[in-house]
Amino acid sequence: MTIPDPLRSAAQASKAWPYEEARKLLKRYPNGAPDKGHILFETGYGPSGLPHIGTFNEVLRTTMVRNAYHALSDIPTRLVAFSDDMDGLRKVPDNVPNQAMLNAHLGKPLTQVPDPFEKFESFAHHNNAMLREFLDRFGFDYEFVSATEQYRAGAFDDALRQVLRRYQAIMDIMLPTLRKERQATYSPVLPISPKSGIVLQVPVEVIDAEAGLVRFEDDGETIEQSILSGGAKLQWKVDWAMRWYALGVDYEMAGKDLIDSVTQSSKICRALDGRPPEGFNYEMFLDEKGEKISKSKGNGLSLEQWLTYGPQESLAFYAYREPKKAKQLHMGVIPRAVDEYWQFRGNYPRQTIEQQLGNPVHHIHDGKLPQGELPVTFGLLLNLVGVMGDASREQVWGYLQNYVPGASVDTYPELDGLIGHALAYHRDFVAPTLQRRAPEANEATALKRLDLELAALPADASAEDIQNIVYAIGKDEAFGFAELRDWFKALYQTLLGADQGPRMGSFIALYGIENSRKLIAEALAA
Repeated sequence: MTIPDPLRSAAQASKAWPYEEARKLLKRYPNGAPDKGHILFETGYGPSGLPHIGTFNEVLRTTMVRNAYHALSDIPTRLVAFSDDMDGLRKVPDNVPNQAMLNAHLGKPLTQVPDPFEKFESFAHHNNAMLREFLDRFGFDYEFVSATEQYRAGAFDDALRQVLRRYQAIMDIMLPTLRKERQATYSPVLPISPKSGIVLQVPVEVIDAEAGLVRFEDDGETIEQSILSGGAKLQWKVDWAMRWYALGVDYEMAGKDLIDSVTQSSKICRALDGRPPEGFNYEMFLDEKGEKISKSKGNGLSLEQWLTYGPQESLAFYAYREPKKAKQLHMGVIPRAVDEYWQFRGNYPRQTIEQQLGNPVHHIHDGKLPQGELPVTFGLLLNLVGVMGDASREQVWGYLQNYVPGASVDTYPELDGLIGHALAYHRDFVAPTLQRRAPEANEATALKRLDLELAALPADASAEDIQNIVYAIGKDEAFGFAELRDWFKALYQTLLGADQGPRMGSFIALYGIENSRKLIAEALAA
């Protein structure tokens, strides 16, 4: 008798979205592994602009589903990160140099457009390298696949012949979805011009499907050309379907803005005698203004920006939560993501297995959580750095060692990384706008009382004792605070220059009673 694995049993019933997605793949192959011997996950990437968090986010979420599938099944899996780098350059991104040069190469496959950064063989090679570097840095297990290399090597030739065989069926699927003027020129096949090297958007006539021959007009001349081995690429919805068919893709997720595209590509895949993959549609990240993040606009956050101000795990945490809910992605969300990640990580060891499977950190670390804890919150670190001014990492550690017994880089290595993030965040986003307001009359009276109470405490007073004093002052009707939160807001605005802040007991204990009294004196003198 086989003893059931408690993890597998719990995963079968877990409502965490990666397990719900993984169970779709169990139903897809109820009798075991497919003929190819593995389950294929795919993520797609259009390298027409610099990679952004949305791109990374898709690989991360797909990896979480893949890991969840491993908990449910012993069938091997692969993850392909596919770059559609044979696509023609449609417009010049706003956030890259050498705009005039790029304009001169509009329409050419991205792998034939020179790199505006002058570092790589082409614009696509540059952006592909950036994507791979980040995915490698995060430790993803994936295989990078270039559309250009696949087309040119003939890897898609059999599938391209099938596209020509089913040409009319594909047209019947696509034409009703297009405007009348677009219907007149639409073709599923985009031949590469032998004259200009541009990806042509022209009608084509199938001459010989088995030989891959088509006929089209190119600058007034009738051309007969094979679409095999790099002679053409496909319109992207058809290309997507062809890829699913050629590679045998079993799972691919997509943004909510691509729901119609998934529908059309799925129909085309079936017309090719293929089976569309499983997947789900996630909501898009928005920038601070509530607008969709775009590679070409360069709005929102870049991968590099998030990793300057927060660790990788905080980004993964933010991506995991509520994938079907639109979320704004800007600098202000980073501190909270950092602290919530650590909160969930701290809860994990004390949870039941069912609770652990629903904990975001389980999916971030695939159940293999690193050792270590955090003695202070990231928010508290930010406030400490804020009052210290132009501080060094060593100076911050000096304060922490007064507050946390035995604190050092060796005992809290992850805290050392967070100090670097806090210093960068303060330097770039807090310091330029930091403005402490003068206290109002009743607030000044309350601050004087706080100063007297602190003066009576020993230097090593606990954070809890200090917090009790802060609470008592806020609740004292003599100081005229309508609500306790009005007192806390006054402390944050007059002492820290912020609208929100930490538990003041923890902050004062960390910053030191004498230093905190100096802050109060500065506020009263304002």
